[in-house]
Formats: sequence, structure tokens, C-alpha cells
Amino acid sequence: MESDYPGTVQGMQAQGRFWSVTLAAVLAAGVTASLGRWQLDRAAQKQALQTAVETRAAQPPLAPNDAVRALRPDTAQDGTLLHRTVHLRGRWLQEHTVYLDNRQMNGRPGFFVLTPLQLEGAAHSVLVQRGWIARNFQDRTALAEVETSQGRVEVTGRLAPGPARLLELAGADQGPGSSHIRQNLDLSAFAAETGLALAPLTVVQTQGPADGLLRQWPAFSAGVEKHHGYAFQWFGLSGLIALLYVWFQLVRRIHPRRPRPA
Repeated sequence: MESDYPGTVQGMQAQGRFWSVTLAAVLAAGVTASLGRWQLDRAAQKQALQTAVETRAAQPPLAPNDAVRALRPDTAQDGTLLHRTVHLRGRWLQEHTVYLDNRQMNGRPGFFVLTPLQLEGAAHSVLVQRGWIARNFQDRTALAEVETSQGRVEVTGRLAPGPARLLELAGADQGPGSSHIRQNLDLSAFAAETGLALAPLTVVQTQGPADGLLRQWPAFSAGVEKHHGYAFQWFGLSGLIALLYVWFQLVRRIHPRRPRPA
């Protein structure tokens, strides 16, 4: 009996290692599979958002009078108007034009030009993201001329939140006249600064006077493909863990390698 004791201890140790590895493999495979399912859920949510945006974009444009009512500053926004197409009439408030720096279009750095539009027949305005101009790399404050009509204009665009925020950089100097070069713009702060009754949404201009601006805005993407890619990676890792476990803990135990003849 005593001679068998060491072998029994080794067997118990081997058995313990087997169950420890089994538990670790089951947990790892389960966690990675759960992460894959979570990514699929996120993809489904993003797909629903993408579908909703495309549905709104396909709806008939809001006429000028309807758009004026929808863009009242005291109107609560529930998100159902985002990405709707609108037709607007009014006049540019050129003195409040803002140039957002470090914005790209077609891979080129430059400025987004934003100007409030005083809506016809209303006391409030809406900030219009009019388009993009290239920057002068010798003098960032030397802005290209933007043609701005002084009379009544008609603008077509899609409703959007305020411009996306970028990392704040030092040296956002003022441009020519009272136009400002900025890194970011907050709608509430801008309304308080200018004293304008400003709509809670902006309009990304797609049609209207060219004004020398580029308007090749990127199409909205909710990022569904990204989540599908992550899900594939997590499920692939889960499958790899299972495959390695079966090979090393089952197949190799049942069919161990035979020692090579000397």
C-alpha cells in the first residue's frame, strides 16, 4: 500500500489539474460567447437606429412653415425630427458666422462654416452648417472668401444636433472682422453669447446657394458592421478555446503520443 501512495498523489494532482483547466476553459468560453452575443445585441440596436434614420430621411421634407414651428427654441426635441429634410426661407446673419477649425472633408483639413439663418416670419433663428472650406497652411486666420447673400435665401438641408466636439486646442484666434475661428461650438452657449433665439437643432445644408463651399457630407452610419466584426472575433475566440481544450485535454489524453524508437 505504501508503494502505491506516491502514484495515488500524482493521480490526484493530475485529476485536480484536469478539473482546474476544465473550469477555466468553460468560464473563458462562456464569457467570450456572452461578449459575442452582447455585440450582436448592440448591432441589432444600431441597425434599428440606422433604419430609423433612413426612414426619416426618406420622408417628405418639412415645408418652411412646418419647419419654423418645429424649430422653435421652446419646443422640446425628442429626437424624432433628427435627419428629416427641411426647406427653409430667411436671411443670413453674417455677423455671427463661425469657422470650426480642424474639420475634414474628403480627407482634407479645413473649416466648417456655420451661420445663423433668421427664419422668415419668425423671431427665432437656426444655425446652419453651410459647408467646408480649405485652410491656409501659411496663415490659419487667412480665410477663403465665403459668398453670403444679403437678401432672402432658400436653404434645404437635414436636421442634426450641434457639431461634433473635438479635442480643444490652444490658439483658437479670431478671424477677420467679427467672424470667429473656434474649435467647438455649444448651441446654448452660442445663443447666450449672441442673444439670438436659437433653435435647439442645426441644419446641415445640402442644397441652396453654393457660396463657394464644399458640401460632400458623409452619409450617416450607425456602425453596425463594427459590432458584427467584434462579435465574430469573440465567437472565434470562444471556439478556439473549446477546440484547444478538446485537443489537449481529451484527444491527447485518449491518444497520447507514442515515444519514438531509438
